[in-house]
Amino acid sequence: MFKTVLLGCAALTASAAVAQTAAKPEALTADGIPAVPAALADQTRPYLEVRSGAFRAWHPTRRSALITTRFGNVPQIHEVAQPMGARTQISFEADAIAGVSVARGRGDVTVVQKDVGGSEFWQLYTLADGRLKLLTDGKSRNSLNAWSHDGRLIAYSSTRRNGTDSDLYVMDPRDPATDRMVAQVKGGGWAVADFAPDGKSAIVAQYVSVTKTNLFRMDLASGAMTPIGDHRRDIAYSGAKFAPDGVLWVTSDDGSDFQRLGTLDPATGRFTPVSPEPRWDVDGFDIAADGSFIAYLVNEAGASRLRILDTRTRAVRTVDALPQGVAGGIEIAPWGMIGLTLSSATASADMYAVDPATLAVTRWTQSETGGLDPARNRPAELVTVRSFDGLEVSGFLYRPDPARFPGRRPLIFSIHGGPEGQSQPGFLGRNNYYLNELGVALFFPNVRGSTGFGKTFVSLDNGPFKREDSVRDIGAFLDVLGRDAGLDPARFGVSGGSYGGYMCYASAIRFGDRFKAAQCTVAISNFVTFLENTQGYRRDLRRVEYGDERDPKQRQKLIEISPMTRVDELRIPLMVVTGGNDPRVPASEADQIVKAVRAKGRTAWHLLAADEGHGFAKKANQDYLMWTTLMFWDQNLLK
Repeated sequence: MFKTVLLGCAALTASAAVAQTAAKPEALTADGIPAVPAALADQTRPYLEVRSGAFRAWHPTRRSALITTRFGNVPQIHEVAQPMGARTQISFEADAIAGVSVARGRGDVTVVQKDVGGSEFWQLYTLADGRLKLLTDGKSRNSLNAWSHDGRLIAYSSTRRNGTDSDLYVMDPRDPATDRMVAQVKGGGWAVADFAPDGKSAIVAQYVSVTKTNLFRMDLASGAMTPIGDHRRDIAYSGAKFAPDGVLWVTSDDGSDFQRLGTLDPATGRFTPVSPEPRWDVDGFDIAADGSFIAYLVNEAGASRLRILDTRTRAVRTVDALPQGVAGGIEIAPWGMIGLTLSSATASADMYAVDPATLAVTRWTQSETGGLDPARNRPAELVTVRSFDGLEVSGFLYRPDPARFPGRRPLIFSIHGGPEGQSQPGFLGRNNYYLNELGVALFFPNVRGSTGFGKTFVSLDNGPFKREDSVRDIGAFLDVLGRDAGLDPARFGVSGGSYGGYMCYASAIRFGDRFKAAQCTVAISNFVTFLENTQGYRRDLRRVEYGDERDPKQRQKLIEISPMTRVDELRIPLMVVTGGNDPRVPASEADQIVKAVRAKGRTAWHLLAADEGHGFAKKANQDYLMWTTLMFWDQNLLK
């Protein structure tokens, strides 16, 4: 058992202990954290070798698939020629590839998006013969948006002009000299959603908040943008694509609490819903090259359902042969095959393909799980409770095997970020170690403000005056789970990342008598300093969600609800994880709370990665984070 390993290592002599510790990556600073026993590294190793095969794109001429998978330290692009075929690596970078796209229809150019050290200051490159050729300026933040229908041009957004505003550009990537700014904009939420089939205009989306997106039709010659619909209304669009006949398809919550698939008239702004789902979000879609059908994903209580819409008859068929799980990244090949990524409790994220005629499902990749049998993994249970105000909130509970781990078990809450995110019952990867080897249960709550439950629900935490209502939701879960006969309420811990990291701090403060310890990652500790120091391109976007620190009343409330203000009440042991290059939640947010907690004479472990951003992407760093986190829980939760 894990605890035995640690206790045994404590008895070693100093010289022997040094020889029997796991090597710490150079970029990591483990402040206040003991050395990791080599025995712990060996014991966990199979769980650290889980891979995935995430589908990224079809190659239109080779009829192959591009996926990202990791065989070294970070995920790279691989090509798979046929179902269950060999994964042939085609990119070889020190940092992860964030995105890849192949010239539409032509297949003669591959464009990738990559940053350095998790900074999210992405650059665009062409990829050929294992080498990247820079297309952008090497300094600003650039995001690949869309290909023109003829595969000649790419559209992308860039902060090149002033470091803050995401202006819109087009370029033929075969000739970088063709690069030109089409439209100068204000704000960081701009992107080209799709080119019109005739190549003369494009649909532009301005993301304002999770409940509001403004759409425009942009003339590609002049850059003039014509608003689509009434921008005074709060309407969210999460997709916009032209069919070959020029019909614009979108997902929108216009007239509904949920995202529906339908058509949008660019001249009038009138949305006509087509998908029949009354109470679940459409998460993504793609249109066949000939326009005959649309494949779309529906989020049903956190699980994904793939449906195929006949654009002529409007008939809808459901693909029942896909495993139950969480899917994304849907793309239809020019020859009609539907590709996507799917993960489940018993299968890592892998690529699947669906024949639109027969609905037959073919698995294209089957990634390694460290030699472990994924069928052992326990499925999630949906837990639904009533919060303090009667609102129904839910989450997913994973229990250890009761035959192997009888009695009441320890539990770790893991709170998602966003806050516009959603915990879904996918593959737990290395976290299966907690369930299968330690007998620790895991709970993933979806507090108010989460997506997937409609725009009313997602707005219930907006601004500083509603923010703590989401923290109070944690109390409702504690009430119910604390009465569960299979769980030990004396051994509950809390964790979370990004906004979930704020929730981690806040829950540890409000419910410090019910949680034994807290592990908080890339977390907001003071909303005012966070808003003042987050990168300029995203500051206004975050003000819409959290509040505006420039307004005196909002600033006062933001300070009041910040964990730093109530740090005196944070009395349980704390572990803080930070990325030194984090553009979203600066490392200073971690520094200030660690210093304050230690000034009170309390425990605060701090793991800082100088070569990471908003979360750890490099395997060596992820492994060390796993080991130190296990040590933290062993000392502060499991004993």
